[in-house]
Amino acid sequence: MCGIVGALSNTPVNQELYDALTIIQHRGQDAAGIMTSFQNRVFLRKSNGLVRDAIRKRHMMRLQGNVGLGHVRYPTAGSESAIESQPFYVNSPYGLSLVHNGNLVNSEKLTNELHKTDLRHLNTSSDSEVLLNVLAFELQRIADTTLTKDALFQAVSAVCKRLVGAYSVIVMINGYGLLAFRDPNGIRPLVYGKRETEQGTDYMVVSETIALDALGYDRVDDVQPGEALFIDMDHNCHRFQCVPKTQHTPCIFEYIYLARPDSVIDNIPVYQARLAMGRKLSEKILEKHPNHDIDVVIPIPDTSRTAAIAVAEKLGVTYCEGFVKNRYIGRTFIMPGQALRRSTVRMKLNAIKEEFQGKNVLLIDDSIVRGTTSKEIIQMARESGANKVYFASAAPKVCYPNVYGIDMPTTQELVAYNRSTEELADIIGCDWLVYQELDDVYDAINSVAKSEANKVQRFEDSIFTGDYVTGGVDDLYFKRLEELRSDKAKSKNRVVNGDDLFGNLEEL
Repeated sequence: MCGIVGALSNTPVNQELYDALTIIQHRGQDAAGIMTSFQNRVFLRKSNGLVRDAIRKRHMMRLQGNVGLGHVRYPTAGSESAIESQPFYVNSPYGLSLVHNGNLVNSEKLTNELHKTDLRHLNTSSDSEVLLNVLAFELQRIADTTLTKDALFQAVSAVCKRLVGAYSVIVMINGYGLLAFRDPNGIRPLVYGKRETEQGTDYMVVSETIALDALGYDRVDDVQPGEALFIDMDHNCHRFQCVPKTQHTPCIFEYIYLARPDSVIDNIPVYQARLAMGRKLSEKILEKHPNHDIDVVIPIPDTSRTAAIAVAEKLGVTYCEGFVKNRYIGRTFIMPGQALRRSTVRMKLNAIKEEFQGKNVLLIDDSIVRGTTSKEIIQMARESGANKVYFASAAPKVCYPNVYGIDMPTTQELVAYNRSTEELADIIGCDWLVYQELDDVYDAINSVAKSEANKVQRFEDSIFTGDYVTGGVDDLYFKRLEELRSDKAKSKNRVVNGDDLFGNLEEL
């Protein structure tokens, strides 16, 4: 999971891109980058760290132009170096810059094709650079001398036929405009909006609607699955269905955890979806424990708050904030090493003892991945004087790795894999444990869709079911994934990065 943004404006876009990246910072805190274009020259700044640390005032001054891209990176296996951060750039043809959210399942196959058949060179192991070079090759093949919108859409169609996996993509074509496209399943979100000003119409394409809201853009539409959007330098917007929509299967984890609650993903408001999940979860709790003795419902901040509010209301139990979160600690389930994750939980959360002492507490979390965080938090609740500690997950059991852009651990490191709910309660140390049912998550999300047509028949729910909608995921793929994602592999491959390596080139 990453956050991407592209803007084509009548005024300089550097500040707009910076602000948009700050707004979608929750989608990635590992690295940040901005690339702009001015008078047929491109300008780049990218580095590891948060937006505010990676891009400083002196860098902003050099990011000239009315069109540009931005990216925030979520840490994934093999991407620790600043040189792996985005945007990526290739000079030929036309000068292409790209940002990408998702993951290509057939990246290794494409890499071999690029080297042996397409005769293109790669500088990194990033699948985003692979994607950029596939696009560059198809553009060179189809639109070698003249770039028209029809040739551009034809090239995107050819690209989509070669790719397997999840991809929301924004490309800046130097001197021509902005291109955006999305995989035929629409797994990762992508939305665009426009803003009318005295100078004319400005456009923005971004991962979540919250950036459009904050920066004064009116939402136009989601980039549809299999669709390409091209905004030319005259500010004309062109849309084309490049490949048939296979089946709209947005990532269900966007609604449970990844997206900010004030976002609207594919015409489904995230906050209302999480409230509905909380109501469904409370029904499951009452079914399993009709004579419960819960005194207080406490969320594990931040993403479980919304569901916890609904649970408390439905159960008729007091809701309170029992943990205070340090917002400067990253998400823990992707950190290498159990010891590091355990110590980080204590740094990340602090219990308000008065809210626990002598009470039977129901803790609500959005999901349980490795179980490390849950176990540590339950222990913190007991140390703070809780009489009994119950636990409920707004998501079903996470039993399989994600292959579409979330760096979840290998199957063997997922605590719920091949274990009963009773066994899991014993492992994490709670008095009882309740999981949400997958059908209830479906019903909850669809219950708040803005129209009947917006309801989703099938989500990308492989972390719960092991059913990967794109295909191309087999035992060999999982073996390679384990080599990259296991704690042992991450510890071995972790590198010490310089200030910003390749990314210190402000102008390419």
